[in-house]
Amino acid sequence: MHRILADLNSIKSDSPLLSREAKDHLKVIRPKAGERIELFDGEGSSRVFSYSNDGLVPLEPIKAHPKPPELTLFACVTKGQRWDWTIQKATELGVTRIIPVISKRTIVRIAEDESASKVSRWQKIASEAARQSATKWIPEIANPVTFEKSLDLVRSTECFVGALLQSPPQPIMKALARRKGDRPPAVFVGPEGDFTPEEIESLISSATPVSLGSSILRAETAAIYALIVIKAYLDAESFDCTDD
Repeated sequence: MHRILADLNSIKSDSPLLSREAKDHLKVIRPKAGERIELFDGEGSSRVFSYSNDGLVPLEPIKAHPKPPELTLFACVTKGQRWDWTIQKATELGVTRIIPVISKRTIVRIAEDESASKVSRWQKIASEAARQSATKWIPEIANPVTFEKSLDLVRSTECFVGALLQSPPQPIMKALARRKGDRPPAVFVGPEGDFTPEEIESLISSATPVSLGSSILRAETAAIYALIVIKAYLDAESFDCTDD
C-alpha cells in the first residue's frame, strides 16, 4: 500500500485536497484505479483511501495511533550523507526526538542563519523514512545546540553515553536492566574524534557511561547500535507474555 504524508484536515476530509508535494508523489507512484492509499500526518493520525481518476475515496474511518515510548537521540552532527543516514535509520527505529549537537571536536559547523533550513531538510528526510517504514509518528528534530546547552536536555532523560574510559563501562544492555525511575531513555553519541576529556567528565555526571561492544564504531554506527539495543529492550519490556 502506498503512503503519502498529508495534513490532518486532508485526512479527515472525504474529498481530500492534497498539497502540491503530495500530488507530485502520486504522479511518481502512478497508482491504478482501486489501489489503496494511506494518508498519514506523522502525528499519529492516518486513513486509508481508494485511488480513482476523480480523486481519493475513503475506505476506512480515520485512525489515531498511540504515540510510541519516548526515545531521544543526542548525536554530534556528522558529515554529509552519514548524518542523513543517521536520521533515516533513527526514524525507522522509532526515535521520537533527535537533538543535533555541536561539540568541540564536531567537524560540521552550522551558522545560526543556516539552522532553520538545515532542520527543514532533515525533517524531510525523517518524513520520507517514516513513509517508507510505515511509521505513524515522525520524530521531532530540534535546532542544533552546543554541547554545553545539550546537558540541560540530557538531565531530563535517563541518558546512556558510549564512552571510552580507562576502566571499561558496563555493556548498554546491563545498564538498561538496572534502570531506575521513570525518566524516558536517551542515548548520546559523540563526534568522529570523540568527546574531549572535559566533555566526558560533564556527561558522566548526568548520564550513564556504557560500552557499545568490543569494536571501535564510527559515530553513525554507534548511534544505530545503541538505538537498536534500547528499542529491542523496550519492546521486550512491554511485551505481554502472559498465557491467554
